[in-house]
Amino acid sequence: MFVRNNEGKTRVNSNLIKQIQKRRTFAIISHPDAGKTTITEKILLFGNVIQKAGTVKSRGSNQYVKSDWMKIEKKRGISVTTSVMQFPYKDCLINLLDTPGHKDFSEDTYRTLTAVDSCLMVIDAAKGIEDRTRKLIKITRLRKTPIITFVNKLDRDVQEPMEILDAIQNEIGACTPISWPIGYGKRFRGLYHIHRNETILYKSGHGHEIRKTHVIKDLYNLDLDKAIGKDLAENTREELELIINAYPKFDQNHFLASKLTPVYFGTALGNFGVDYILDGLTKWAPPPRFHQANERLVKASEEKFSGFVFKIQANMDHKHHDRIAFIRIVSGKYLRGMKINHVRINKIIGADAVVFIAGCRKRAEQAYPGDIIGLHNHGTIKIGDTFTQGEKLKFSGIPNFAPEFLRRICLKEPLKQKQLLRALIHLSEEGAIQIFRPLQNNDLIVGAIGTLQFDVVVERLKIEYNVEIIYKDINAITARWIESENSRKLEEFKNKNRANLALDSGGNLSYIAPTMLNLNLVRERFPNIEFYSTREH
Repeated sequence: MFVRNNEGKTRVNSNLIKQIQKRRTFAIISHPDAGKTTITEKILLFGNVIQKAGTVKSRGSNQYVKSDWMKIEKKRGISVTTSVMQFPYKDCLINLLDTPGHKDFSEDTYRTLTAVDSCLMVIDAAKGIEDRTRKLIKITRLRKTPIITFVNKLDRDVQEPMEILDAIQNEIGACTPISWPIGYGKRFRGLYHIHRNETILYKSGHGHEIRKTHVIKDLYNLDLDKAIGKDLAENTREELELIINAYPKFDQNHFLASKLTPVYFGTALGNFGVDYILDGLTKWAPPPRFHQANERLVKASEEKFSGFVFKIQANMDHKHHDRIAFIRIVSGKYLRGMKINHVRINKIIGADAVVFIAGCRKRAEQAYPGDIIGLHNHGTIKIGDTFTQGEKLKFSGIPNFAPEFLRRICLKEPLKQKQLLRALIHLSEEGAIQIFRPLQNNDLIVGAIGTLQFDVVVERLKIEYNVEIIYKDINAITARWIESENSRKLEEFKNKNRANLALDSGGNLSYIAPTMLNLNLVRERFPNIEFYSTREH
């Protein structure tokens, strides 16, 4: 980026470049129960966000994982929404996005991946790569997002580490171990860091704190034989000689091109090996670089501010029923009070943003590319919206997915219809559920990717809006968004299929299909009509 000085000459805005180079914006992805939320907590411990780790799961406790701030998350012990946390680590500023692990909340994860520059993939060493992880790998491959891998739970009975490496290599293309476990399960004694040529000995019972580790330099140091036993030391040396020759050396260009993943081993619960992941991430993961808009490629180093909304969260402050739009800054610098253009509605606003530490937030005085800021949303901001300093841009690739399950919603107290409608609009703006209103009646149909989302809606309506509902089954299996360039054919389609048509919360025409057979037959009968299972926000 260049700016004019008083003499009319151009100079690089070195402060902006410096701030960009400091940023690391990444998401944690995994299959449920792989330990994602636990590793998030330990990362926050190293970032000095919390002083003591430890998730207390008893109902009477008021201590919870820092990233799980919603009441339902605390009650059920699962993450159901993306949390954003910013903190310094060494010379970098980390923007960590902790995504839901459960498949029923996958669309929140998919949208979050559009806002990050790299990912930390957590694998359960006992189970290896599972289905949810495979799907997330495919999403990162489409966007060429670099992945750092952490193989977790080495202090339990696990698969052979070499088998896990082979599975990772089959999914990603290439992997290279950076650390290697010395034993596992009850015989887990520590890690050997290949790049540092040092062994770090493990001692259980210190997972809640940062402790001073016992380090032995050099793999062939006789102190290692004394510390872990000669047989285990010799076995470790033989394993390492094999894997160092069998797997490629780390190549940062291949990593940045999403063709190779560095692999770390450890135990998040024991807080062992987590700091090495952070060291690798700050050293190798890319700073903010660019994002693709429909109009052009936007570089992080450009002078003017731009950013896009990838998430909306209602009721982070239950007292005020507020809605916050999460914006990933793509280029330029945010300053409190600056004038920015809400491109979709072509409106200039004075920005007064916040930054996040999980459920906590504070006013942002300034922010840079890679940072996540929040704007108060009074119903005008939608997922996918762009904000700029004037230029009309639309950032691409922010998906909306057709629901896989549909239910009709009924009030226990019919007089609360207005409260219900307002609440459902708020929740649908988040993208967690979708609302459909049939053209032929006054029903309210809720669509979701997974059935657990229906339970979340019930609890959130009750807790956040004092509205109680029940669901009733309907004759519907999925929905598709309808478009056609032929207006006459579209009207013909609408006239003949009115009983199956509905409008979503954005006013988009949708076809509610009772069966997949019905959907396929209607497609054949109306070849001029497009049926979309995804659409851009």
